Amino acid sequence: MSHLKKPPPIVVTGATGTIGHPVVAGLLDAGHPVRGISRHPQRASLPDGADVVFGDLDDPSTLRHAFDGAAQLVLIAVPETVEAVLSRAQQAGVEHVVVVSSAAVTAGYDTTYNAVVEQAVMDSGLDWSIVRPGEFATNSLLIWGPEIKVSRRAVEPFPDQVGHPIHEADVADVVLANLLDPHRLGRIDTIIGPESLTKREQVAAIAEAIGEQITLDEVSAEQARDFYRAQGGFAAANADFLFGFESYDGIEGVTDESHDTRAPKDDAYLTLDQITGTPARTFRHWAHGHASDFI
Repeated sequence: MSHLKKPPPIVVTGATGTIGHPVVAGLLDAGHPVRGISRHPQRASLPDGADVVFGDLDDPSTLRHAFDGAAQLVLIAVPETVEAVLSRAQQAGVEHVVVVSSAAVTAGYDTTYNAVVEQAVMDSGLDWSIVRPGEFATNSLLIWGPEIKVSRRAVEPFPDQVGHPIHEADVADVVLANLLDPHRLGRIDTIIGPESLTKREQVAAIAEAIGEQITLDEVSAEQARDFYRAQGGFAAANADFLFGFESYDGIEGVTDESHDTRAPKDDAYLTLDQITGTPARTFRHWAHGHASDFI
């Protein structure tokens, strides 16, 4: 009797995160063994069938056995340790790395963080693919969510700023395509959502999804920064960049973010349907799927 050889596991860093979790689920659905890396594996709520191991990208020594037997790696790394992480992956036999990066690299804003990780992977000698997501729809939950839950209010200094918020599942679908299709090696895809929406329109979509009115409280950039610093979490950590007080690379007094109402036109920014042929998910779709998070 012949035995089919079990395919090697695909390792997913950030497995419990916004992108990592749907990537793990998608790989399992496609019949691939998955090893998720987490700093808190005992609390990792991954789908049944996923192998969860401890690992911390900030401390590559914890990855000693995380890559064993794997041929592919989904990498969400930090520039300070990327060289050591890649070295361990190579030693373990990993052949292909899919980097989850940022559209800020495409825009030229990011030169010191994701750009460094990308370059290290491209210089490693390994096969690679790079996915650069734009603004996550989930950012609206991380920034506006706490105040919407408490008082049905969104604090926003630039209500008519246009964005292209992207559903996390769209990003995950591109990562999955890169893992499962060997013809996609060497691709760099910058992916955005399918709609040009102002912040005002995004708030309205969330209000529709939860079935309640949300007051849009337009404030100055300084007031917004103070408010979100006090709120804490993701909003506090990114307030200076979001509201124009520093660049993506952290240079004080320099702003990258455009706060006007013009929608950019650039062929470098693609939607899911343009990359894989699969219909892209709208912000309204995202808002209805996450409505309970705002209540």
